[in-house]
Amino acid sequence: MARPTKTPATKGSESRETPSRENLPNPVWFKPIMFGFMLLGLAWIIVFYLSKGAFPVPGIDVGNIAIGFGFLIIGFFMTTRWR
Repeated sequence: MARPTKTPATKGSESRETPSRENLPNPVWFKPIMFGFMLLGLAWIIVFYLSKGAFPVPGIDVGNIAIGFGFLIIGFFMTTRWR
């Protein structure tokens, strides 16, 4: 059985590593959206408490807290992808 011969690498055939999608930096809009979600959730909860349940969405009472925490959680999950 013949062994394959190794050809020496020439200068032009060097492999260049292309950055994978995971290593690329985030787009410019990522950080403002991430912090926006967190601030929106915080503001939602604060408005609910200060208005004694009358705002932001009247009639769903503690559902407003769930909505506020939902926005906060979205923002915090986005921090795991932040570079």
